[in-house]
Amino acid sequence: MAALAGVSVATVSYVMNGRMSDRIPEATKGRVLSAARQLGYSPNRSARSLRRRKTEQVCLVVDSIGVPSNDQLARALHARADEVGYGVVTMVVDSPDRAEKTVDLLHQRLVDGAVVAPSINRQVSDEALAGLARGGLPLVVMSNTAIPAGFDVVRAPEAQACDEALDHLYSSGCRRVAYVGHQAELTDAAVRNRSERLNAYLAARERHGAEADDSLIVEGADGRVAAYQSTRRLLARPDRPDAVFTASGRAGVSALWAVRDEGLAVPDNIAVVGCGNLPESLITQPPLSTVGAAAADFTDVSTLLFERLLATEPLPVREITTPWVFTNRGSS
Repeated sequence: MAALAGVSVATVSYVMNGRMSDRIPEATKGRVLSAARQLGYSPNRSARSLRRRKTEQVCLVVDSIGVPSNDQLARALHARADEVGYGVVTMVVDSPDRAEKTVDLLHQRLVDGAVVAPSINRQVSDEALAGLARGGLPLVVMSNTAIPAGFDVVRAPEAQACDEALDHLYSSGCRRVAYVGHQAELTDAAVRNRSERLNAYLAARERHGAEADDSLIVEGADGRVAAYQSTRRLLARPDRPDAVFTASGRAGVSALWAVRDEGLAVPDNIAVVGCGNLPESLITQPPLSTVGAAAADFTDVSTLLFERLLATEPLPVREITTPWVFTNRGSS
């Protein structure tokens, strides 16, 4: 390759491994890369990782693929990784077995660092996360309950915004507010106890003296189709609800469609509030009222990870807290 490009072997090594790239003229880089393409050459990443004792990869640990907030988080992490020459791998943890396997792989240093998305701590314990940090893995955990133990934590408290949204519904005259929740928070006692959204719903119902009708608490927030079907069933009842509070933004959008297809008006017949503040909430008819982050920006998460990953000296544990807000739009 060096002969084809008309450069030294050392120059080829620098270009292909990304070292001293600022000292090599662009024209020279172009000749080396052109020669590499002609010869079908690509660097041996495994060999380089062994030599440097780095994988130049980071991991995003999520509980599901296709969740809008996870997609936004992935884009932010990929953007920062691209800037520093890292790749991103994604692991989906949706069961105890996968949680155990993921923790084992992270202990084996499959990657150089990881971001743990919200909801993962119902599958991965705080002790497991602390163990990864003790093993030297740079880690950022997105959780409202995790106790920092050698890793950074990003918190997004939900309760106050949920309280505000539910108080708004009851204060507007709604008396039968339904809750469309995630399967785990309705079937797993431990998850149920930690669910800020469900607990805010139950507290608001009691606070406003509404009937404690648990048949208005249904599953469906894990997917668009499930949310649509659950809302249609609620609306088919002779004692249908006059408001629906959904535990996800996509469920809120599906609830709007279900109300429309029942020939009812939002918010005159049924008010709808969703969680998550998706950009899609702005273009529904009417615009969906939501509780969620003020902006869908996960730059701070990726910044924390790569600061810890690339630091030359140990960093103190950092915590970032950005509370959710209630945005009242046309659906409530």
